[in-house]
Amino acid sequence: MIKVTDFVDSLGPGLFRLVAAGRDAQVHDVVLAVPDEAAGRPGEIVLGAGVTTAPEALALLGRADAADASGVVLKAPLAPEVVAAARRLRPALIELQPETSWTHVIWLVRAAIDHAHAPPGESGDDLFALADAAAEIADAPVTLEDARSRVLAYSGLQDSTDPARVSTIVGRRVPPQVIAHLRACGVFRRLARTSDPVLVPAGPDGMLPRLVIPVRAGGEWLGSIWIVAKTPIPPDRVQRLTDLASVVALHLLRLRAETGVARRASADQLRAALRDGTTAPVPARPPWRVVALGGDTGDLRRRLDLWEAITHRFGWHRPLLTDLDDTLYAVLTVPDGPGRDAGSMPWLEHALSRVRSHDPALYAAAGGLARTPADLPRSRSEAAELAALAASGRLSPGLLLLDDVWDAVTVERARKTTGTSLLSGPLPDLKAHDEKHGTAFLPTLAAWLDHYGDTKGTAQALDVHPNTLRHRLKRMAEVTPLELSSSQIRLALRLQLDALLNAD
Repeated sequence: MIKVTDFVDSLGPGLFRLVAAGRDAQVHDVVLAVPDEAAGRPGEIVLGAGVTTAPEALALLGRADAADASGVVLKAPLAPEVVAAARRLRPALIELQPETSWTHVIWLVRAAIDHAHAPPGESGDDLFALADAAAEIADAPVTLEDARSRVLAYSGLQDSTDPARVSTIVGRRVPPQVIAHLRACGVFRRLARTSDPVLVPAGPDGMLPRLVIPVRAGGEWLGSIWIVAKTPIPPDRVQRLTDLASVVALHLLRLRAETGVARRASADQLRAALRDGTTAPVPARPPWRVVALGGDTGDLRRRLDLWEAITHRFGWHRPLLTDLDDTLYAVLTVPDGPGRDAGSMPWLEHALSRVRSHDPALYAAAGGLARTPADLPRSRSEAAELAALAASGRLSPGLLLLDDVWDAVTVERARKTTGTSLLSGPLPDLKAHDEKHGTAFLPTLAAWLDHYGDTKGTAQALDVHPNTLRHRLKRMAEVTPLELSSSQIRLALRLQLDALLNAD
């Protein structure tokens, strides 16, 4: 199941606006409101088709609240008293764009909910049929693209094609040189602002002219229909293509809703599995690793957008991503043999090596192997420990495996247990001297213990001359006795120093 807020977000501003979240309940079904009858049940969204006045809206909200429904959908504009009442009640109030047909809403919402609870499958076959329909109208090849220039479908008609179309279909994305030409012509600015068809002149590398029909819903630009226009397309056919764009808009909304709702339902299930390990998270074979994904942005939403873009760019189209305790996690498989299938650890290593050339702060911190769902919380906890070390700078970014840096985790656990309260030994005196005189005795002792007996290595770590180091060690010995012959004392000192120098 998914929550009301995620449900509305999945369907997008072209259709819905969340006015009042209510108790942000789970959603598993949609029903039409029937006058003077109970309005929904727990988990249901109630569609207020036929509700046109404020008293009717208030009555429906009251019945939905009494029935413990998850939310109510009403068409805009909403009266102030309706909004005020909704903010006092438990069901969410969702505003529907005024020009939207209730029939289309029922179709979209039902498809999105059904898709969220269905096994993963292929989507978008209807878009290929629409591309063929557009090609038949225009008597020319057609591609359907989203607002990011990604190819969603294309027609079977291949007459009058050009290299740009072939490259677009093969790569599932408009080639960079073609995008540069389109930007130079102001095509994307016009598509984002208008519903009128746009004629694109011929471009580089034999690119033929294009007629572009924007696809919009509720003022939101969803994508476009691209027609290879080797010869001018008659006005009556352009009008038919414009009419077809409204049908394409519904399909794009449905596709986005299905994808968004299913993704959020999957994220909720995965989150539960990482928290308590009672549910198998993925239809993928174990063993798995739970990986904490991070970078230089502290905003969770931006991190999720970034890593979703990375996973899609490198072919993982159904990424197993979720957030828990303000950390973004992925669950990846660990194959026995060679190969780097999407969603596997070898795939992650390849993808991360590519993207870190542009963003070196990115890291992926992988916990230990999880051979059963019950192991997932432990792997997640280990990934979180590694991520904290990477975020604090105590581990370098990149791909971090628990197997490779277990020692750092062990020391960190000991540091947290040790704390900053000093029992005895030389550290209280050295710490007091540093605070009073501005000396650096504590970091000097830490470096000396790290390179014990190696004057040159210690001096290099501190970026001082060896003679300076010798003088500093002599002064430290004058402040307090330094008995370092015992390995146990050295270990205890180093743990306390780590706690002091890396206090949260």
